[in-house]
This record gives sequence, structure tokens and C-alpha cells, in this order.
Amino acid sequence: MNTKKTLFTTVALGAAYLLKNKNTRDKIMNGVQSLTAQMKARK
Repeated sequence: MNTKKTLFTTVALGAAYLLKNKNTRDKIMNGVQSLTAQMKARK
């Protein structure tokens, strides 16, 4: 349980750090939208 909590905290802090930068934030959002579009296309 402690390992999962540590991992989640690390991911959350990394995401918060990356989302501070607008260019990186746009790249991440484009990637997420592309991934969700691919998942919808498979259905």
C-alpha cells in the first residue's frame, strides 16, 4: 500500500510540474486526446 501511495504522489508531483509549462501542457493534452480518439475508433 505504501508503495502505491508513493508512486501516486510522485506521478502527481510530476504532472503538476509538467502542467506549469504551457507548451508541455498542450503536448500532453494533444496526446491524451489522440489516445482517447484511438480508443473510441476501436469500439
